[in-house]
Amino acid sequence: MILVDTVVGVASLLIGHAVTGAHYEQRPELLPLALAAAVAWPMAIALNRGYLRHNIGVGSDEMQATARAGIAVVVLAAVVAELRSAHGVLGMVLVAVPVGIVLTVIARFAARKVLHRRQRAGRNVKAALLIGHTGSVHSLSEVLQREAHAGLRMVGVCVPAEEVPLARDLGLPVFGDLDQAARLARDLDCEAVAVTTGEQTSRDYLRRLAWSLEGARIELLVHPGLVEVAGPRMHIRPHVGLPLLKIEQPHFTGWRRLVKRGADLIMTGAGLVIISPLMIAIALAIKLSDRGPVFFRQTRVGLDGSTFTMWKFRSMHVDAEERLAALRANHPEVGLMFKLHDDPRITRVGRFLRRYSLDELPQLFNVLTGSMSLVGPRPPLQSEVDAYEHHAHRRLLVTPGLTGLWQVSGRSLLSWEETVRLDLRYVENWTLTLDLLILWKTFFAVVAKRGAF
Repeated sequence: MILVDTVVGVASLLIGHAVTGAHYEQRPELLPLALAAAVAWPMAIALNRGYLRHNIGVGSDEMQATARAGIAVVVLAAVVAELRSAHGVLGMVLVAVPVGIVLTVIARFAARKVLHRRQRAGRNVKAALLIGHTGSVHSLSEVLQREAHAGLRMVGVCVPAEEVPLARDLGLPVFGDLDQAARLARDLDCEAVAVTTGEQTSRDYLRRLAWSLEGARIELLVHPGLVEVAGPRMHIRPHVGLPLLKIEQPHFTGWRRLVKRGADLIMTGAGLVIISPLMIAIALAIKLSDRGPVFFRQTRVGLDGSTFTMWKFRSMHVDAEERLAALRANHPEVGLMFKLHDDPRITRVGRFLRRYSLDELPQLFNVLTGSMSLVGPRPPLQSEVDAYEHHAHRRLLVTPGLTGLWQVSGRSLLSWEETVRLDLRYVENWTLTLDLLILWKTFFAVVAKRGAF
């Protein structure tokens, strides 16, 4: 990545020189500037922690480091230009930096995709020892197997001594109990240990484990034991000598909701103009296939438990609702959110539409009317809400969405419990940045067709 950023720095400077050089009587000398860009751009990213190994391929820190580096370079160029009256240099930098940011983000995105592909193949992953209560360790191991691009590979587990037989019955590779974890992490050449929460791994145990791992270059990962809360809501505050973790309350009203609504209107309006020919073609294909209605309408539950009519392109036969009860009886294992991989009610045209989520496009009109948002939890049926456990009702604290974390994390491949967990994570950590990230990932989830049926 350092090499790529060096090339990007030079290329961006050359573009800036080509665009702005003709506007100045004294064009700055190109070679020294190119050499400076080759050093300054990767150095600015490095100073903003853009090359930390644990940030590579994970989260948004890489991208944020690029943006901060761009701001730093512009400020530095402005100071130099003012001191030396080198306005040509500043003009070039003002063009080169945005180009450099865009090229760097594209390069990092491409590199991340390559890295994730290698990680799914079992390469470039950290060997991890999982520690904690058997149930939570088993759940974490399943997540690591499903999300191979997370970059962690379980090499073994340590559970409380009394739970060792149960863990082995579940098929977990048990290497010892909790007291042996630090030694085993070294013996197994682990690069990380992941500690799940529980009575046995709290307070003194976690502190002793951290001390035992000092100097071993083993990363300590700890599940916080809270509702899935993101960093912006977490703050360490000293109280009477104790470092207490303060969790800010989530905000569902005020200017954030106004900004979200404004973004919905702008992006939805522009999107409808662009895709209107596609929607007309889909409508004709549905109508010509079986002469039935083009749209399917269904009552869903929205913000604060209010109901609304959700629109979709019809992807099933007209008697689909009447056949649902019989299908549920034949497939009791499906659960609350009824999804079948080979649902016989789906039409030939509907199967294509569902594969690429094109049947969801009419919900853009729901977004315009305000009953839905572009991003949010999946809008549930009233029967699903009636069967909710108490915590699941928090899904109704925000406007339901056309896409969401469930959409970019597997769609119909997810269990009901996993869908609720992802929706609650969104509710607890709702930000406009998260919305934009989900919209970005939705495109690739739709193209990949993962979990679409």
